Amino acid sequence: MVGRSDRPIIGFDATSALTQGGGIGRYTRELIRALVAEAPGLHFKLFTARSPASSPVPDSLPTASNVTRHRAPLDERWLYRMWYRGRIPIPVQTITGRLDLFHSPDFVLPFVSGHVPTLLTVHDLSFIRYPETFPARLTAYLNRTVPWSVTRATHILADSVSTRNDLKSLWNVPDEKVTVLYSGVNERFRRVPDEVQSAVRARYDLGETPVILSLGTVQPRKNYEFLVRAFEPVSRQAPHSLIIVGAKGWLDEGLSAEIERLQLAGRIRITGFVADEDLPALYSAADLFVFPSLYEGFGLPILEAMACGVPVITSNSSSLPEVITRDDGELAAIMLSPYDEAAWTMEMLRLLADEDTRHSLSEAGIAQSARFRWQKAAAELATLYRRLLEKQKN
Repeated sequence: MVGRSDRPIIGFDATSALTQGGGIGRYTRELIRALVAEAPGLHFKLFTARSPASSPVPDSLPTASNVTRHRAPLDERWLYRMWYRGRIPIPVQTITGRLDLFHSPDFVLPFVSGHVPTLLTVHDLSFIRYPETFPARLTAYLNRTVPWSVTRATHILADSVSTRNDLKSLWNVPDEKVTVLYSGVNERFRRVPDEVQSAVRARYDLGETPVILSLGTVQPRKNYEFLVRAFEPVSRQAPHSLIIVGAKGWLDEGLSAEIERLQLAGRIRITGFVADEDLPALYSAADLFVFPSLYEGFGLPILEAMACGVPVITSNSSSLPEVITRDDGELAAIMLSPYDEAAWTMEMLRLLADEDTRHSLSEAGIAQSARFRWQKAAAELATLYRRLLEKQKN
């Protein structure tokens, strides 16, 4: 029970922080750092799979008096085979020792023994809403393991109201089992000096032409083929290059084919994975940030772009309206259908030609992004931890 320790012990699966460069990996890294700082009254046991031989992500997990680390003897692939395919009931406490609560931030929940409450983060249900944007094998795996984990979890953390609604409508998860926790934006995301921008542009061989930027793992759900088609008329009327920042994902052959078909190889650059510390400079170097994704659990890149003062055009799908809608109901970015190429072309050209509107959107975005901070998210999450612990105690 909790009373056996001065500080409740929170097990936290930090594996994705060490193995995933973008998306969930960044979410996990930021949340752990903020939790450790904001909740000194909790002790965090950071559980990780055995590290891969090589990873693009440096080990940046926090060290503090309220943190201990516990590494499994198996790598992530073998843990997944054991827990989620074989469903071998070896509890995570075999590696971590005693826990008062366990939190998995990456869709799936390992076995946890005893009456320890468990919290599972479900970022989105894109594999249900848009299964055609995933490899069939991955869709089958997620359809098998995620609902199984959701059923077993004591409580669910959703990235947005949109995801909470999907959990309810698609899987009948009751509202009282789900808490919405918005992501934050790190304070380093702000406009950086021109000389820093130039150094980072040179590092990724981006040249000196003005930039329209997009960011996200290269996969069909990000809608990059659509973006390339919408950009083609822009390329004939503006000097800008389109820079897509994102690691290679899956089913990306169509993107390369579309760039070649439209003869845009000289105007479009796909950087691959970019280190977290270089992102503020890349955002700052852009005249526009465009995000035509079909579906997002939250949409952290548009928040970071706004924090750097970049005017944003985003989809009107899933959670994205939640990120850009101000308290007064007005929008801090341009919102368009992710199926209307002509509208995206027109808005890109309009904004590139209208400095006043770009400035207004920049100011609105900076103000909107200030509402989302990792410290706030961590404080809310620590409160939820304590509520779950108290409920278990009683």
